[in-house]
Amino acid sequence: MFRLAHISDPHLGPLPKMSLRELASKRITGYVNWQRNRRKQLFGDTLENLLASIKQAAPDHVAITGDLVNLATRTEIDSARVWLETGFEPEEATLVPGNHDAYVPGALKRAKAAWRPWMVSDADAPEAKLFPSYRRRGPVALIGISSANATLPFVATGDFGDKQARAAGKLLDRAREDGLFRVVMIHHPPVRGAAQWNKRLRGIGRFGKMLKNHGAELVLHGHTHLDTLYHLSGRDGDVPVVGIASASHGPGGGRPPAGFNLFDIDGEPGNWRIVHRRMRLSGHGPGFDETREGLIG
Repeated sequence: MFRLAHISDPHLGPLPKMSLRELASKRITGYVNWQRNRRKQLFGDTLENLLASIKQAAPDHVAITGDLVNLATRTEIDSARVWLETGFEPEEATLVPGNHDAYVPGALKRAKAAWRPWMVSDADAPEAKLFPSYRRRGPVALIGISSANATLPFVATGDFGDKQARAAGKLLDRAREDGLFRVVMIHHPPVRGAAQWNKRLRGIGRFGKMLKNHGAELVLHGHTHLDTLYHLSGRDGDVPVVGIASASHGPGGGRPPAGFNLFDIDGEPGNWRIVHRRMRLSGHGPGFDETREGLIG
């Protein structure tokens, strides 16, 4: 049995001091949003308690689906690298970036360089590169897709283009031939209507076509800060698409409190068994309670 944990959107804070030059960009809107909203919702020791609960669950691997930072300043990106080094060995966690990690032009390039050990494909992968990435852990293949890109103010769309779709399809085929359980990781939900129009994934149809042609066993995403479960048609049947609340969201507000997913994966090709447990911040203390358990797939 292989246990996979999934977290997303920690939005590590607080914001560092910022120069007028740094704020003279899309960052000014994000800065105002942080001061008015996010700093009130993403606070305290919620994230630390979540990581402690994950450690207690003893997963074999952790999938992180983006938005480590808020405005993607150099200081934030460097601090996120320290956070990753402190909490996760590169062999034990896989990361894909989110839109906040690519908040302004040039930020994503810096984030990829700083966080590369948690993103890069295995050395023996078809191409040891970033995105789509390919990492094999036990019976599981983690295929990372980057939907992150810099956008205009008040826009948080993602992109999934032809080049990445073709490459990811080849990786999915390779993993199926090797008899592996295939997990696709992406920040934006690849489901129509799952996000507002200005926060949607551009290339949803392309993503769906990829699943129909090549298949997968599980898709993980973040971005919406919601606990969601969808299904998309795949090569060999429906594929569960699972989202999760922000890993740092405290109690109160209009979004679910912090949580993480746990997947117990067992079986073999054609007969995989997935038990999904959704863990949510308890309303009676710092711990996390199980809010859902069941078979998916």
